[in-house]
Amino acid sequence: MLPSENSSPRKTFKKLRNSFHLIKSQVGFHHCKWFFLIILIQVTFILFLAGTSPPAIPLRHQHQHQQQRFQISKPQKQSIHPKKQSIHPKKQSNGQVQILQDSKPKNKQQKQSKDQVQILQDLKPKINQQKQLVQAKEPHDECEYGRVYVYDLPTKFNKDLLNNCHDLDPWSSRCNAVSNGGLGPKATGLDSIVPENIRSAWYWTDMYSAEVIYHERILNYKCRTLNPQNATAFYIPFYAGLAIGKILWFTTAKERDRPSELMLEWVKDQPYWNQNHGSDHFLMLGRLTWAFRRKTDADSDWGTSFLRMPLMKNVLRLSIEKNPWDDLEVSVPYPTAFHPQFETEIKQWQDLVRSRNRSSHFCFVGAVRKKIKNDFREVLMNYCKNETGSCKIVDCSVTRCYDGAPAILEAFLDSDFCLQPKGDGFTRRSMFDCMMAGSIPVYFWEGSFKTQYEWHLPSPSEDYSVYMDHTEVRYDTNIIRKVLDKFTKDDVRKMREILIDAMPKYLYARSNQGLGSSNDAFDIAIDEVLKRFKQQREQKQNLEDTRKDEKSIE
Repeated sequence: MLPSENSSPRKTFKKLRNSFHLIKSQVGFHHCKWFFLIILIQVTFILFLAGTSPPAIPLRHQHQHQQQRFQISKPQKQSIHPKKQSIHPKKQSNGQVQILQDSKPKNKQQKQSKDQVQILQDLKPKINQQKQLVQAKEPHDECEYGRVYVYDLPTKFNKDLLNNCHDLDPWSSRCNAVSNGGLGPKATGLDSIVPENIRSAWYWTDMYSAEVIYHERILNYKCRTLNPQNATAFYIPFYAGLAIGKILWFTTAKERDRPSELMLEWVKDQPYWNQNHGSDHFLMLGRLTWAFRRKTDADSDWGTSFLRMPLMKNVLRLSIEKNPWDDLEVSVPYPTAFHPQFETEIKQWQDLVRSRNRSSHFCFVGAVRKKIKNDFREVLMNYCKNETGSCKIVDCSVTRCYDGAPAILEAFLDSDFCLQPKGDGFTRRSMFDCMMAGSIPVYFWEGSFKTQYEWHLPSPSEDYSVYMDHTEVRYDTNIIRKVLDKFTKDDVRKMREILIDAMPKYLYARSNQGLGSSNDAFDIAIDEVLKRFKQQREQKQNLEDTRKDEKSIE
């Protein structure tokens, strides 16, 4: 039996003596002598241990002592502030001070190292959190004005129309027109006009296919976002022009409005539409704006009332011809036949246009519209027939003038000027075919160029085009020759050079990624839309801040 830590050596010895006498009475002296010697050695050893052991810790301090040892054994739990770590030695027992001394780093370098590790461990969750926030944001290096979100409309508003392309027109199939992402079929018959190495960039593109082209391009746009919360603009890929193509004739006004009404019913239920009531939304109209502006509900009135519907009052629209009196409408170039994929293809075509030997002073491409009384095209046609030495004619009532036909391209390449009367509206696709070939357009209505294509064409228009009032020309067609003869060869060269330099801005690339460093017509249009919406948002925010300041002053 070992003595407890509270027993004194005298009491222990007395107990051992009594035990010895008891054993002696039972055991012989010889055996007792050796037994006593063993006991004496054990007692001596016990007394030695009792003198060197630390004093006992009261029970009320044992839990505190154990907790302190646990904290010291795990330095990573400590605060990084040294003052909160320190333990005053006067308030601790000798044993506790010894434990603290054993737990200290052996030198200052180790201590600093542990402190650095501790700081990094404390900061690690914050660093990870910051990384997550950075990853959640999209890079805006190339997107100065923000990003665009594309709605995933029900397919009946776009894709189904393409799949049913045979029914888009009551007279003929439109499948060729909407093929190849809206570029149309590959161009043929250009062997003698276009160099072989850039011939693959030519398509017979329909002038009303811009809705499909814009949708295809915007799905791969560099500043597109899949997160609507990050969007500056919202694009509605509704093929409004294709949807009404087959119902513009032989239908009631209600039937013509139905596709647009269904689309708006879907869009108005989207949360991001309701945030700004559609003022940061936009779409592309493949047809002229006038097809969507029916003023009455009479079945005899032509077109739809899409742009007059209440839900469209805040929506921005791109159109191949804008209404000059509508601030929410912007005109963009008609698609032409030339769709380069690389900048080198554009440069090669520009060089060809620049060096082309032109044999005609001016040209006219078109057909007489016999159903229109006093048709101005007939005036131009008759005049050109009398000016065979100066004017080259492509009569589309005789020649097949499908979009970008070889005869049209060749006539523009061979002429310094091209006569451009009104088309279905004030503008016509031929204007861009003409400029793309380096021929200088001659307008007869101010509506054909004023306020149109301001994002894409240089200013002022007088630097690269000519204007003659149609009423004066109708009265005396000789005005045409008199005005054009005033331009010297150097004047013509300078005007042509402006058109050549601006060419990428009014062409649509065939690559989903655009033309690289050069912005084409699509890139410019979307950039300008984003810029407009960003400025609109900033103005709204400034107005709200001003109102808050005024309320705080009151």
